This record gives sequence, C-alpha cells and structure tokens, in this order.
Amino acid sequence: MPANNQFDMPIAIALHGGAGTILRSEMSPEKEVQYTHALKDALHAAYQHLLDHGSALDAVEIAVTMLEDCPLFNAGKGSVFTAEGKHEMDASIMEGRNRSAGAISLVTGVKNPIRLARLVMEKSEHVFLAGSGAMEFARKMKCDFADETYFFDRFRYDQWQKIKDTQSFQLDHSVNTDQEKPKKMGTVGAVACDVQGNIAAATSTGGMTNKRWGRIGDSPVIGSGTYAHNLTCAVSCTGSGEYFLRGVVAYDVSCLIEYKNYSLAQACQEVILQRLLELGGDGGLVAVNAKGEVSMTFNTEGMYRASKSPLGETIAIYDA
Repeated sequence: MPANNQFDMPIAIALHGGAGTILRSEMSPEKEVQYTHALKDALHAAYQHLLDHGSALDAVEIAVTMLEDCPLFNAGKGSVFTAEGKHEMDASIMEGRNRSAGAISLVTGVKNPIRLARLVMEKSEHVFLAGSGAMEFARKMKCDFADETYFFDRFRYDQWQKIKDTQSFQLDHSVNTDQEKPKKMGTVGAVACDVQGNIAAATSTGGMTNKRWGRIGDSPVIGSGTYAHNLTCAVSCTGSGEYFLRGVVAYDVSCLIEYKNYSLAQACQEVILQRLLELGGDGGLVAVNAKGEVSMTFNTEGMYRASKSPLGETIAIYDA
C-alpha cells in the first residue's frame, strides 16, 4: 500500500539543464532568474505528480517535456542549428522495473522528442529509431509537429552564423570551440523514484551547433546518456557526448552499485570525478535510487540542476 504521509514516501525527482563552464560573471541576473524559474517549474510539476502517486516514468516525461518547451535549454524548442541550418533532436527514456527503453535520433520538427522516445518504448517492438524511420513512426503515432518558426531562436541563430561554413562546431551557449572560452554542454534530463519504488530516467538534446554528418551524442544511447534499473539507479547525463559514449557513463554508475556495492554517491563520484576525467571528458549527471536518494554530480564549473524529495529542495547553477 502506498504511504499516506509524504515523509514516509521514498519519492524523489532530480533534473538537469546542461553542464559546463557556467560562471556568475558570464550570467546576467535576469537570465539567472529565468533559468531558476524554468528549473523550479519543471521540478514542482514532476514532484506533484509523484505526490499524487503517479509513476516515475510519467514524472521524468513531465519534467523533460517542460524543459523541451523552454527556449533557454538546448532541447526541443531551444535546439541549436546544424551545419545545414536545421534542428536535429535526440532523446531517450527508460524505466527501471523491466528495463524497458525507447530512443530516437536525428528527428526534425517533432515538438517534444521525449514523447516520441516513450512511444518507441511502448508502441513499437524496438528500442532505437533514427532519421526518416523515426519521423515516419512519429507521424504514425500522430505526434505534435511544429514548423521552423517554432524552433527559431535569435541567439541560437546568431551563434550558428558565426561558425557557419567552417569546420568548427559549438556546444550550446559556448563560443567557437577553437577558442579557449567558456562553454556549456546543452542537454536536459530527469530521474525520478515513485511511491512504488520504481525509478526512471529521461534525456533530450538538440546536439551541437553546426554539427555535421548526422552526429549523434550520448543522450539517446541507452547506457551512455540514460539508464535505469530498480536494483541500482536511474541516471541522466549531460556533457561532452563523445566521452560519455566511450565511458558508457550511465551504465558504469549502475555497474559500480551492482557489482562493487558502491553507494549512489560513491558510484557517481567515481565515474564523473575520476573515470570520465581520465578519458578527457567533462560534464555531469543526475541520479536517483529506489530509496529516493539523489546525486547531482559534475566536474565542471556549473550544471543547471534541481532536486526535490521529502528531505528538501535544491535548485542551483554554479559549483559553489
């Protein structure tokens, strides 16, 4: 029977909106308030669903959908421009009870990629669909589509214009990656634990500015950017995607818990603060276990992040 007192519930939600060189000196007070409010709104909506005995899977979809609808984040509406001037989006979702998962990549015009990823999980016999096939499936499932004007953002467009027709790419709000300047890896994600002790994770991204050749990062890849297993943890990652792919980061956290009996915090710190750095990668993750314990670990100057459980609420941007 579900608990009646919310303080007896193991419920928890944690979410992120990207990690990287996020400095107070680079952030206006107005923009900081906008980010904080966006994180808070998504956090509270998802947490209320958990309080109402909703599922962890629904909660992470609610949180990520709201972040996809916010142009501040590089996912959904706020997705960056590719080298061809398009918006190619990736997403994945996974639940920890049966380890069912769904993922999509290289989709355009889909208003909420995370919803399409869930449809792949629940309405197809597959886990991962990409490109034209994923688009065909989205139309069959009657997903909401939006035209180019919906995804257009002047800041993103100007960002792309600076490196258009070059060999450079750019990570979200960063400047040209050929320069030693602040950078932020843009992805959104959420993890949750519900009153049944089930956990789930979801991740969504618009990729890199000026990306070419159908580049795919870790966000839609189960085990690298997203993973969930009730016996261990649920994880959603954000950062330098190629390194998260090579390190199979999300699954690596789970493995340390399952095979070495690490705590959630120990596993996240080992992977993000040691193993990922040894590869040369940077970024972070949010994670939760079936006890409702939360970790928000990163090795960069900041990560847009928020968490809420019966023990309290955290909304933060910077490292300190």
